[in-house]
Amino acid sequence: MVKIRLRRMGAKKAPFYRIVVADSRYPRDGRFIEEIGTYNPMTAEAEVKIDAERAQKWIKNGAQPTDTVRGILKKAGVL
Repeated sequence: MVKIRLRRMGAKKAPFYRIVVADSRYPRDGRFIEEIGTYNPMTAEAEVKIDAERAQKWIKNGAQPTDTVRGILKKAGVL
């Protein structure tokens, strides 16, 4: 199953995430199909950059966002 999920980047105690489309069998920070955005929770107001067009295309094709990504997409106005 294809999922839209977060891929952790950044240093210890300073997370930075990339929003990626990946097969659910791959590890969290492993191989992915496409990067569609970023999420930085460390700024005063969490910074989100998403390619809404690509996200909608993947959801339309059957990709399932994780609970956290679903919330991020709702706040960004994609869902």
